[in-house]
Amino acid sequence: MPRKRWTALVVAAAVVALAATAAFAYPDRLLLRRVKHATAKYHNVETAKGAGYGLLLDAKGIACIDMPGQGAMGIHYVNTDLVGDGAIDPLKPEAMVYEPGPGGTLRLVAVEYVVFKADWDKNHHSRPRLFGQKFDRTGGDNRYGLPAFYSLHAWVWRDNPAGTLAMWNPRVHCPGSGGSHGGH
Repeated sequence: MPRKRWTALVVAAAVVALAATAAFAYPDRLLLRRVKHATAKYHNVETAKGAGYGLLLDAKGIACIDMPGQGAMGIHYVNTDLVGDGAIDPLKPEAMVYEPGPGGTLRLVAVEYVVFKADWDKNHHSRPRLFGQKFDRTGGDNRYGLPAFYSLHAWVWRDNPAGTLAMWNPRVHCPGSGGSHGGH
C-alpha cells in the first residue's frame, strides 16, 4: 500500500475515533439547549412555586446543599408530582436548583431529574439515562429521609468545571458553608 494512502487511512481512522470519543464524552448539547429554553421562566422562583415547585429541606431543616471540598448544588425547589410519576421528561425537570445570593436572592443554576428507584425499577431493567449519562443512585438512608432514588443534575444555567452533568459545582456556594455533609 502506498505510503500516501496509508497515511490518509490513519488520519481518517483518527478522525472517526475522535468523533466517537467526543460523542460519548459530551452530553447532548441540542437537548440541553431545549431544557434551558423550557426552564427559562423559572429564573423567577415565584413562577416555579406557581408551577408546583416547593422548597426542599433535608431532615435537619437545611435548604442549601453543599459538600465541603467539592462545591455545592444549592437550594432545590421540587415538584413532588413529577418526582412521583415514575417517568423522566427532559423538558420537565423534577427540580429547579438555585444558588443563594446577596439579600436572599436566588439565581437559577441547574435543573435536576429525580425518580424514586422503586417507581423506575417497576418498568425498567437499568438506571435511567439522559443526555448520554446514567443517573446517580441515592440509597434510602439519605439526608432527606426519602426512599431510594435516582437523580441527575444538568448545569444549564451556570458553568460547572466539574462537568455539565456533575452532582457538585465548585462555583456554587452555600452561605456559611456549614450546610451539609454527606451528599445527596
